[in-house]
Amino acid sequence: MTESQKRHSAEVAEAANRLAAQELERHLHEAIPLSRAMQVVVLEAAEDHVLLRAPLAPNVNHCGTVFGGSAYTLATLAAWSLLCCRLKSRQPPASVVLQSGSMRYERPIAATFSARAELAPTAQWPLFLRTLERRSRARIALSARLLCGGEVAGHFVGEFVALAATRARSRHA
Repeated sequence: MTESQKRHSAEVAEAANRLAAQELERHLHEAIPLSRAMQVVVLEAAEDHVLLRAPLAPNVNHCGTVFGGSAYTLATLAAWSLLCCRLKSRQPPASVVLQSGSMRYERPIAATFSARAELAPTAQWPLFLRTLERRSRARIALSARLLCGGEVAGHFVGEFVALAATRARSRHA
């Protein structure tokens, strides 16, 4: 591949990422109103990671740092969004819910913060997809790092469940 072709390929990938990020942000704000109140912005949305950002002001606590619930929510939203992005083209569509999660805070967050989610090292994506196909529901571990000022401020690990659309409808009807 020539340098020109590499540049063109990178530009196409970047444009696709911007479009995916805008689409994901719109979906988050419509489907999860808390994300709008927190002023969550989607910086990157790709198959292998999602990066979200939120400002301090709407997420501040009485100490002038980020409220723990806001930090937990941003990390959860990043992980949830990653799974939604990975399942986006699946037919029939799947609904994603958090089954359990834990957060370890490393330091106070006193400025704009972000959460970067990626598949947990122990995640078994092919097994997850096969299970979802066979049983119409599957569980997978996802992780997210909270970041502030280029430093890690916390770690989130969550177990998420995907429910095939037919199963999700029957449970909520």
